[in-house]
Amino acid sequence: MRIRDVRALQMRVKNVADVYDGTQDVLVVEVTTTDGVVGLGEVVSSSYVAKAVIEAPRSGAGRHGLRELIVGMDPMDTEEIWRVMLQGTSWYGRRGVAVHAMAGIDVALWDIKGQILGQPVYRLLGAGKTNASPVKAYASVLWGDTIADTERLAQGLLDRGFRALKFGFGPIGHSLENDIAMVRAARGVIGDEVALMVDAGRRWTVVEAIERCQALGGFDLGWIEEPVSPDDLPGYAEVASASSIPIAGAETEDIIPAFEAFMDAGVTVIQPDLGRVGLTQGMKIASLAHARGVRCVPHCFGTGINTAASIHWMTATGGGLVEYPMQGNGLCRDLVTGVPGLVNGHVLAPDLPGLGVSLAEHVMREYAVVE
Repeated sequence: MRIRDVRALQMRVKNVADVYDGTQDVLVVEVTTTDGVVGLGEVVSSSYVAKAVIEAPRSGAGRHGLRELIVGMDPMDTEEIWRVMLQGTSWYGRRGVAVHAMAGIDVALWDIKGQILGQPVYRLLGAGKTNASPVKAYASVLWGDTIADTERLAQGLLDRGFRALKFGFGPIGHSLENDIAMVRAARGVIGDEVALMVDAGRRWTVVEAIERCQALGGFDLGWIEEPVSPDDLPGYAEVASASSIPIAGAETEDIIPAFEAFMDAGVTVIQPDLGRVGLTQGMKIASLAHARGVRCVPHCFGTGINTAASIHWMTATGGGLVEYPMQGNGLCRDLVTGVPGLVNGHVLAPDLPGLGVSLAEHVMREYAVVE
């Protein structure tokens, strides 16, 4: 059996807003074998650019898309395919969007591997793990435009059964007073027994981040995420050393040395996104984090493909927590069927071959980008 084709399926909502919401525009990777097995992955990047990285025809040595590189290869050999893709894109890649596109293909290959072997992905990754344990899911949403909006969001998520919430972006970062008021509002609704995390969206300076972390110290936050620019690792080190609240970050990164650099800077929660690193790298990153006493919690804010893959990954590694996006549009909620639902605040990886998910054809047609 060999890889017969790789397709990049681009979908987007009708009206894309200028906000950090990865559910508005998505790129799904579909890898098909010569025996007709189809694997699914998701690329978390610029969908237009990543689609070109996958589909570009050969135009000289070192100038070719990923499809050109891997058609005809053995889909079971994920390590070798990763090596070939990384080496084959080294003229224009080595990180960034080329690696993001590779990641989507890699997850699709693990889906294929599970289907061929008749095993769920978590079992293939888990080195003998035979049964899935529930993984705590935290609801991931943007802050409301107002305090009242945030309170309504928090109550709605509680009513759905979540026992952990994260709010991000939105109006956070404009003033110390507003930041405190927003966090106080969320905590006031959910009480003391529900975990609360804050995503600052890279909006603070180092001085502001230290000030905010100190001011928010009494709200029992699970972490403060991306307090400063990901390019400012010395700044991360300053914030981490001054904060009593754990600092999270690295969702923007895509290669192992970058995650090591964040850990070196004192970040105690790293957040790889499988749509940017893939499962083959993701397992190595989780192992490195575990060895250093750092939590590895997936960043996941897209379709159900990435959500399902992240649940399998955390099941295999014992990560214990997974991001569960709660945006209301069709690409987030309806495109993928088979995504584990919430039960008592937890999700359970499906005991089905591969990822255990599929695409809803009518939703694909509704949101497909027509060239």
